[in-house]
Amino acid sequence: MTIFDSVPLDQLRRRTSVKWRHYPPDVLPLFVAEMDVPQPEPVIRAVTDALRSGDTGYAEGTAYAEAFAAFAAERYGWDVDVPATRTVPDVMLGIVEVLGLLTGPGDAVVINPPVYPPFRGFVERAGRRVVTAPLCPDGRLDLAVLGEAFAHARAQGRRAAYLLCHPHNPTGTLHTAAELRSVGELAARHGVRVVADEIHAPLIPTAADGSAPQFVPTTTQIPDAIALHSASKAFNLAGLRAALAVPGPAAAEDLARLPELVGHGVMHLGAVAQIAALRDCGPWLDEVLRGLGENQRLLAGLLADTLPEAAWAVPEATYFAWLDLRAVPAVRAGADPARLALQRGRVALNQGLTFGVEGTGFVRLNLAASTATLTEAVSRTALALAN
Repeated sequence: MTIFDSVPLDQLRRRTSVKWRHYPPDVLPLFVAEMDVPQPEPVIRAVTDALRSGDTGYAEGTAYAEAFAAFAAERYGWDVDVPATRTVPDVMLGIVEVLGLLTGPGDAVVINPPVYPPFRGFVERAGRRVVTAPLCPDGRLDLAVLGEAFAHARAQGRRAAYLLCHPHNPTGTLHTAAELRSVGELAARHGVRVVADEIHAPLIPTAADGSAPQFVPTTTQIPDAIALHSASKAFNLAGLRAALAVPGPAAAEDLARLPELVGHGVMHLGAVAQIAALRDCGPWLDEVLRGLGENQRLLAGLLADTLPEAAWAVPEATYFAWLDLRAVPAVRAGADPARLALQRGRVALNQGLTFGVEGTGFVRLNLAASTATLTEAVSRTALALAN
C-alpha cells in the first residue's frame, strides 16, 4: 500500500477540479496532471492559518525564493542565487514573460514534440512562431535536428529562443549534464537563448532498490539560460499558483528587466502553500516518489498481462507513462487509442496527437493513482482496444 491508496475513489470524486468534473462519474480520469493523494498537512495548516488571520493580500518579499533555494540545495546540491530570481504567477505565464525579454513579436521559439501541448499554444499566443525539433525515437534530444531548427529559427538574423522541457513531458526523460552542455554549446553557436520548464524536477520515482537518477538544473550547465520552477506539480498544488524564474549567472541582467508588475499576478496563498511544501514536506514527497516507483512496476506487470502490444520506456521522471499503442491492431488500422479507451472503456487518457503529430498512436497515462484505479483502468483500456 502506498500514499496513492490512502484516498478512496468516492472521496476523490467529491473534488470539484477539472479532473473530477470534466467527464461523467463512470469515467476513470487518468489525464490531467493532478495526483490522487491527501494534501500535505503542513500545507493545510499554512493555508488555514493564513485564512484565519486574514492574510489574503498580495505576495511580497523573497520567502518563496528562499524556501526554493533551501529545497534545491538539499535535493540537487544547487546553490540558487536568491536575489537574482523573480517570482511569477505560474510556470507558463513566467515562460511567456521571459520569452518577451529574449525575443520579439514574430521571432521563433523552438520546441521538441511530442511535448506538453500548451507550449505551442502559449508561444503562439505570445506572438512568436513555433519551430519544431522532434525528439529521437528513444525520447532523447536529437542534436542534429535541434541544430537545423536553430538555424531555421535564426534566419534573417532574427532573435530566437529554445523552450526546453526538463524533465520532458510526456516521455519522462531526464536530460543529462552532458546533453545540457551540448545544447548550450549549440545554442551559443547559433545565438539562441534557452528557457527551461523544470516544473517536474522533483518528481523522480524511486527504484525498487531505493535509487533514483539525479536531476541536473539547466542553468548550472547553460549559464545564459533561464529556468522556471514551481512546487505545484510535486506537491499537488496546481490550484495554488506561484512559480520562480531562476537565471543562470550570465542571464541575471536579462531577468532583472522583468517588469515589476509581473509579480502582481502571484497568488499570495499559492506562495504560502508552496513555501510550506518546500520547507516542511520533504518526507511527504519521498512517500510520493516511492509510490510512483511502485506504480511504475505495477503498470509494467499490468501491461504485460493484459496489453502486451503496448510499448513504453519506464520514465526517469514525472508521474506519466507515455504508451506507444501503434502495434495494437485497431490503432494500426487508424483508430485513436484515447478515443477508444474513453468511448468503450470509460477511461480518460491524454490523446497522443495533442503533443504533436509525433504522438499519433500514443496515449499519456497518469500514474499518480491508486492500485485499484490503475488496475481497473488498464483492464478497461485493454478490453476497449481489443473490441
